[in-house]
Amino acid sequence: MVINQYDILLVNLDPTVGYEIQKTRPCVIISPNEMNHAIKTVIIAPMTTKSHNYPTRIPLTFEKKDGWIVLDQIRTIDKKRVIKKLGKLRASDIKNIKNILNEMLIE
Repeated sequence: MVINQYDILLVNLDPTVGYEIQKTRPCVIISPNEMNHAIKTVIIAPMTTKSHNYPTRIPLTFEKKDGWIVLDQIRTIDKKRVIKKLGKLRASDIKNIKNILNEMLIE
């Protein structure tokens, strides 16, 4: 499977430790395609339907469900954790991710 930046994939996040977001859930690919196509790991941001309105969480609707992209739980995973591709983010959601990541990690 070819994995591209901003794809939404179903990923098995278990096992986890402590407050890490767990179970099998949709995740957004954050890593750039140069990385995604060259090495066996990708950087993801998990998605959830249960959250609070934190500055590091982006609200969205995906597959007719309201949820959140959880940018404060970004992690690197092996591609073996990926179960299947579910879709791709909308341009407006991509812009929100870029803005929040810039604020979190650059500014």
